[in-house]
Amino acid sequence: MTEITTPERLRELLGAPSERALTKERVALHPRDREWISLSPFIVISTSDAEGNCDSSPKGDPPGFVQVLDDSTLAIPERPGNRRADGYLNILTNPHIGILFLIPRRGETLRVNGRARLISDAPYFEDMTIKGHRPLLAIEVEIEQIFFHCAKSILRSDLWKPDRWAEDSLPSQAQIVKDLQTRNQSTLEELENFYTDQYTNQLYKG
Repeated sequence: MTEITTPERLRELLGAPSERALTKERVALHPRDREWISLSPFIVISTSDAEGNCDSSPKGDPPGFVQVLDDSTLAIPERPGNRRADGYLNILTNPHIGILFLIPRRGETLRVNGRARLISDAPYFEDMTIKGHRPLLAIEVEIEQIFFHCAKSILRSDLWKPDRWAEDSLPSQAQIVKDLQTRNQSTLEELENFYTDQYTNQLYKG
């Protein structure tokens, strides 16, 4: 095994980035960025705590659920989840945040890096209400870097091509929970019930 330990060695292997890659970064939203965000139903948020322990958390809602407040500020609503709050706790000690915006069938992704803060209420919370449920809180993000990422990784993975997907041979979510959470005393039948109708009926309820 040969470990890479210096930037110089890394560049020897990867080469230098192209001029196009170096100059695509921006610090404010372009109309095309706004358009992309308005059509994105799914994002991944990356944070880390003061010691560098990382977390990546998926967030999903109807397209456009991330609010554009101005040319350099976004707001992301919180919806009921497992209450671990890993990413939110990270933001309290380290405001740096990375966000990846995806749109089904598109290979490109929009990347945003910036500084985040947690907001418990604001006038725009009304615009984030879905099915009568107002967000519990929101992440406000001050954009420091924004750019489109090329499609190569998604093209390689055939992510949006159902005919290329492998057959789903994995056990159900309920079975996975039963196998991994040994202290959980629920029966498999109870878990199956929770992760089907009961689970989907509670998407916007705490």
